[in-house]
Amino acid sequence: MIVYEPFWKTLKTSGESTYTLITKHHLSSSTIDKLRKNKPLNTTTVNDLCRILHCDVDEIMRYEPSEEDQVL
Repeated sequence: MIVYEPFWKTLKTSGESTYTLITKHHLSSSTIDKLRKNKPLNTTTVNDLCRILHCDVDEIMRYEPSEEDQVL
């Protein structure tokens, strides 16, 4: 399962906020909601977050094995 816990730590140290991501950088509130609920994001959104926050992908998300992962 992809979790976005690193995003929240990165956001806190970045000088940005969810408010500025929405108003200044035009991310949708539904994207913020997906981050809060560890829902899937597309790679374009991850790329945008990395660009806005000047960080690497591992500062946005990480993989954690989970019982909730779909069966392959």
